[in-house]
Amino acid sequence: MAEVKKKTTFPLIAKTISGLEDVLLHELESLGAADVMKLNRAVSFSGDTETMYKVNYACRTALRILKPLFHFEILEQKDLYEKMYEFPWEDFLDADHSLAIDAVISYTVFTNSQFVAQKSKDAIVDRLRDKSGKRPSVDLENPDLKVNVHLFKDSCTVALDSSGQSLHRRGYRKSTGPAPINEVLAAGLVKLSEWDTMTPLFDPMCGSGTLLIEAAMLAKNMPAGFFREEWGFMKWRDYDEALWEKVKEDSNAGIKEMKVKMHGADRSDRAIDSARENLRFTSLYDDISLEIKTFEDSHPPFEKGFIISNPPYDERLQIEDSLVFYKMIGDTLKRKFAGYTAWFISSDLESIKFIGLRPSRRIPVFNGPLECRFLKFDLFAGKKGYAGGNSISAPSS
Repeated sequence: MAEVKKKTTFPLIAKTISGLEDVLLHELESLGAADVMKLNRAVSFSGDTETMYKVNYACRTALRILKPLFHFEILEQKDLYEKMYEFPWEDFLDADHSLAIDAVISYTVFTNSQFVAQKSKDAIVDRLRDKSGKRPSVDLENPDLKVNVHLFKDSCTVALDSSGQSLHRRGYRKSTGPAPINEVLAAGLVKLSEWDTMTPLFDPMCGSGTLLIEAAMLAKNMPAGFFREEWGFMKWRDYDEALWEKVKEDSNAGIKEMKVKMHGADRSDRAIDSARENLRFTSLYDDISLEIKTFEDSHPPFEKGFIISNPPYDERLQIEDSLVFYKMIGDTLKRKFAGYTAWFISSDLESIKFIGLRPSRRIPVFNGPLECRFLKFDLFAGKKGYAGGNSISAPSS
C-alpha cells in the first residue's frame, strides 16, 4: 500500500475588525479550523496548509491570515534587531525578491511602529546580504514576502502574512461612491444580524451595493475570495498550486442559485450607477433590483422583510441636520415598514437616538477608527399601518 502522507498542522491567526471576533470564531470553526480561541481583533486557530488556503479563500470576516514563525522577548531595543537577524530568512526569501514589514506595537520599549518595521527590515536584508552578497528590495504594495511583527509589552511574535493584500479587497468592487463600507465589515454586519438568507432583504441607503453583494454571496454560499486573483502565499517557496486548485474547486462546488429577493435604493444616482456596475461584474445584476429614491419617499419592496443599512454619518458624509435625518428614518420605519426587522449601523451615537424606537439589540462595532453601534429594531404590525411595540417618546441613553 502507498504510504499516506500525514498532514502537518501549525498555529495561525486571523485578524478582524473590533466587534466581529465572535462571528469570525464561528466562521473559522465552520471552515474546519481547530483550537479556536478569541483574541482582541483576532482569532487564533490551528490547521494545515489546506486549512490556511481554505480560510483565505472562503472566510468572510477575516482581514488577513497570519502564520507565526517565531517568538522572542524584548527587554531593550537592540534585542529586536539581534533576534530578527538570527532567524534563517534565507529559507523563506531569496535576495533577488522583495519584502515588506507590517509592525503593530502596544506598551513596548518602542514608541513608533514605523521604526520597528525599519529595524526589522534592516535585520532581514542585512542577513540575506551577508549570506548571498545581495540585498532584497522593499515593495510595500506587492511584495514577494510580507512579514508581520507584533510587539505587546516585552513579547514579540513574527509571522508571515499569507493573505498579502487585506482580504476585504474581494476583487468585485469596480466602482465606489463616497465613504464605501469595508467588505469585511459589511459581511460581518449581515452575519451579526442573523439574517436567515431566505427573508427578502432591503438596503434603503445602499451606496455602491457592498452590503447587498456580501449578503447575496452569503445566500449563494459563494466564497468571499471568488472574484479575487492573488494571495500572499502564492509567492511562498512551498506554494502547492495543485492543493490550491483543489481548495477552490471544493469550495466553489457549494455555490447555490440565488433564491431570496433583494432590493437596494439610494438618493444618489451616482451611487446607484456604481452599484449597477458592481452587480454586473458579480453576475448578480438580475438578482438584485435597484432604484434611485430617498428613504422617506420609498415604499416597502416586500410585504415583510429585513432591512440592513449603513446610513451616511456626519464624520464621513455631510448631512445638513443629523437629528432631522435620523428622525426621518424612525418616522419612515414606523409609517411604512410594519412587519420588518431593521438593522442600522451608525457612529453618530447621539443623533441615532432620534430614530425614536427602542432597539432590541445594540452591538458595538468599529468602522475603521469610528466607534459605532449596530442597532436592531423590531417593527411590529400596528394599527393603520404603523409599526409599533418599540416606540419611545424621547431619545434614551
